[in-house]
Amino acid sequence: MSRAPTSRLDKLLANLGYGSRREIQALARAGAIVLDGAPLAAAEARIPVTRDLPARLTVDGAPLDPPPGLALMLHKPTGVTCSHKEAGPLVYSLLPERWRRRDPPLSTVGRLDKETSGLLLLTDDGALLHRIISPKAKVSKRYRVELARPLGGDEGTVFASGTLMLEGEDKPLLPVEFVAEGPQRASVTLTEGRYHQVRRMFAAMGNHVTALHRDRIGGLDLPADLAPGAYRILGEAELAQVFGEAAAP
Repeated sequence: MSRAPTSRLDKLLANLGYGSRREIQALARAGAIVLDGAPLAAAEARIPVTRDLPARLTVDGAPLDPPPGLALMLHKPTGVTCSHKEAGPLVYSLLPERWRRRDPPLSTVGRLDKETSGLLLLTDDGALLHRIISPKAKVSKRYRVELARPLGGDEGTVFASGTLMLEGEDKPLLPVEFVAEGPQRASVTLTEGRYHQVRRMFAAMGNHVTALHRDRIGGLDLPADLAPGAYRILGEAELAQVFGEAAAP
């Protein structure tokens, strides 16, 4: 059985955004950091960083934030950008302010453009991020689409053919699953993530996407009770669902 990694208390809390090491030391001296019911006065003490640490350690009376290895789902609303640097509202502003100071930082797993809503994953685990977005993983994404004009009827055949070429590119798209859901509504499921791919696919068919919403990544669905702008920490079972479809024979 592998032993849990350990960390200095002041380094752990500083990396979780609670303040500088000097500020953490002041919290410890004030008795504001409590582990298993006992104050930790020595900020330089090393403690095991276990998954249950947030249930055992409090800072100023509140449970510890999740340690590194955090993964979460967020219901991205329209109008916010998946970026650390661009101007305007960012998805990170929807998270607790302290989480924006974490090291390693939280990053989005892929992106949704500003006017696309839906399921967005974020993590501070670089290996997990790259595993999900790797083309070898073949993790699918499903999008619900609303269109400016009625469907032409041949979208399913063209999208499934693996021959559709987007403007400005020299490699055809991989086959895309298409389901008509109304005269001007459809869903598409794809494993690629080219720039504005869904919008450009329908533009190639002479149509225009008026609303775009992602509701599934792999086998993980956006919960109906997760409101726009809200987030939820993912457990191991939910993370496994992300790879559920890719793992199927």
